[in-house]
Amino acid sequence: MSPTTRELIVRGARQHTGRVAVLFGDQEMTFGEVDELSNRFAHALAREGAGHHGRVGLLVNNSLLSVPLDFACVKGGVNRVPLNSRLSVAEHVTMLTDTRCELVVFGADLADRARELAAAMPGVTFLGLETGLDGEPSLMERAKSVPPTLPEVEVGSDDVILTLFTSGTTGTLKAAQHTQASYAGICRNVLLNLFPATDEDVMLHAASLIHASGVFVLPLWLRGGRTVILPGFAPEPFLKAITRYGATAVNLVPTMIQMLVENPDFETADVSTLRRIIYGASPMPRPVIERAMRVWGRERFWQYYGQTEIPLCIAVLRPEDHTGDRLAACGQLVAEIDLRLLGEDGREVPSGEPGEIVVRGPSAAAGYFDAPELTADTFRDGWVHTRDVGVLDGDGFLFLKDRTSDMIISGGYNVYPREVEDVLLEHPAVREAAVVGTPDERWVEAVTAVVVLAEGAVPDDGLREVLVAHVTGKVASYKKPRKIVFSDAIPKTAVGKLDRKSLRARFSGGE
Repeated sequence: MSPTTRELIVRGARQHTGRVAVLFGDQEMTFGEVDELSNRFAHALAREGAGHHGRVGLLVNNSLLSVPLDFACVKGGVNRVPLNSRLSVAEHVTMLTDTRCELVVFGADLADRARELAAAMPGVTFLGLETGLDGEPSLMERAKSVPPTLPEVEVGSDDVILTLFTSGTTGTLKAAQHTQASYAGICRNVLLNLFPATDEDVMLHAASLIHASGVFVLPLWLRGGRTVILPGFAPEPFLKAITRYGATAVNLVPTMIQMLVENPDFETADVSTLRRIIYGASPMPRPVIERAMRVWGRERFWQYYGQTEIPLCIAVLRPEDHTGDRLAACGQLVAEIDLRLLGEDGREVPSGEPGEIVVRGPSAAAGYFDAPELTADTFRDGWVHTRDVGVLDGDGFLFLKDRTSDMIISGGYNVYPREVEDVLLEHPAVREAAVVGTPDERWVEAVTAVVVLAEGAVPDDGLREVLVAHVTGKVASYKKPRKIVFSDAIPKTAVGKLDRKSLRARFSGGE
């Protein structure tokens, strides 16, 4: 049996006790301090009824206490349910109700939201991390009167320690469940395939730790590296933080990289310590990555492809492969992941043909919370059906076509939106693009492109004709946009992915 997540946390604390583990602004905590505080948090949560197998909602933004709080849940065998603070009250109520959380820990900056939720959910206990509601003692205050020792909990490898709502675009709210074993598998996956962290590494986190960025905390912890946490992302302070903390690694989504390359300080920022720029979560516009590599160096860039259901890496595009047509790939398969490409008949497709990506590995989730039909459809005989469509080339590079749910059927032909988006993004007048199918009497679905223009471009019919001609020159004629809509912005999900679902609803009158 492989070590559990809890065992990895204990091991890291024992091996690196006196070293600085976590920094937030001018505040810092050593491995020993994080270890002790997380033990105290675990005991305090148990006293409030959130012990082994309990479910706790976490309504917290990035802070110095993010890591101790997460580790406390793991040590106590608690199933934590992170809540993205950008979502609405109604969405939070649905998530907490669906997962049947009886306790929510909230950050001081989210006290107003916690008060709204408490009024809507009188049966749920709301416990402030540093500041309580209505004079109630906070978790920090309660932690002072409990033991600093590791909770005596008999955790099992199949205990669920994380229920994470996905940002999928199918319209179904899904909460993937990761266990003590699968989350430890994610740690090994990162160390083996993407980031072999050492005690000299300093990783800078600006994205929310409840998503992919948080996955890197445990690998750094285990190897004695430092985790530097920012409250959020903005280009100028992020660039300054790289210099200030001597960051050696960062994790970004493509939207963040685009914001960085457009910032006037991008080309002059001191990033001499930076060795690894890890990115993923959504498609990367080719002009953006090419400019980023031109300024910061190709040798720094690592792309990963994965899903909430099987993080973090299914495939990795290494720096030396960031060239030519391979920039359109998401990489080669990682060491411990098996992959098949299946056709609509459930059989493997011939080499070079597109098929649904189906994978298995030790980092796979245990299924979805309280959704047996959805679980049975996605997790079959040990394989995770990703609903992504991909193609493997002769060198084993995986190219994504699109989500099966996003595919457009126009005039009887299949059109993958991402392929059209990538071509549009090659044109200098296009800053962002999203392609969806919209109802059409002749074509059933018309390929429709929503385009955000680069500065100085004029949104007129002439440019529409130019863009259609540009696409037609690169792909089959049936894939060209039948409609082009200029927009100031493209809607995105809470983690920065194109929200094609909301665009389809807008054009079909579903909003």
